[in-house]
Amino acid sequence: MPASERIPARGMTTAAEVVTLLTKGRLTVLGRVPGASNAVLRCTVALDGAELPCVYKPVAGEQPLWDFPDGTLAQREVAAWEVSETTGWGLVPPTVLREGPYGEGMCQLWIDAGSDAGPMLALVEGEEPEDGWKAVGLADVGEGKTALLVHADDARLRRLAVLDAVINNSDRKGGHLLPAPGGLLYGIDHGVTFHRDDKLRTLLWGWAGEPLTSEAVEVLDRLAGELAPEARLAVRLGGLITPAELDAVRERVAALRTTGLHPVPSGQWPAIPWPPV
Repeated sequence: MPASERIPARGMTTAAEVVTLLTKGRLTVLGRVPGASNAVLRCTVALDGAELPCVYKPVAGEQPLWDFPDGTLAQREVAAWEVSETTGWGLVPPTVLREGPYGEGMCQLWIDAGSDAGPMLALVEGEEPEDGWKAVGLADVGEGKTALLVHADDARLRRLAVLDAVINNSDRKGGHLLPAPGGLLYGIDHGVTFHRDDKLRTLLWGWAGEPLTSEAVEVLDRLAGELAPEARLAVRLGGLITPAELDAVRERVAALRTTGLHPVPSGQWPAIPWPPV
């Protein structure tokens, strides 16, 4: 079920209403989210008596990157939501491209992380994870010591690992995982995605080389159909990323369907983001 259909939406009754509010509502900036490399503004968006909290990232506040075209991060965030919605997993909060107080930018529904959620990541002793955990690799913890970095063996994370492989996410950090009330899980910060070259960089390597679930295979089959020329997702992505990047999405989906396996690190690019959280 798409994310926007699962979110308690403060007076909203349908997914379409949530998206309409984000797109057309009046944006009021409350303040800047600290610690972000780009401008990330916490806002409210209001329309016809309804109001929601949201995040607004203006294109004007994006810092240039050596490997991504300038002024494209907001579009990539929206493209990630479009793919997430097509999977039916609803792993990305509703995200739109719109004008705001500081020009065009992405506007995304604010998600309050659940305080009662169990841990998703951990550092443990030993060389093998306990039941319920998947190993990522050894991490330097200082004073010449290492610990095993693990993530939960969680179906929601596994779906997110597949989504990241499709969108070529080069920055899946622990802080980008938001467990939400009701057992929901969302991923945020998808500005560095959809590069035509393999740049997958993530903390979710625990299933690397393992067979995809039957659910994931069905989702990839659906994506392949929606990525055909003139299909809905292809048209939507065509307005957000370049033709070469769209072709690369098709190629990644085809490769996953052919191998039937979760991808493994390429060895040509750092496999884990830094800092990891």
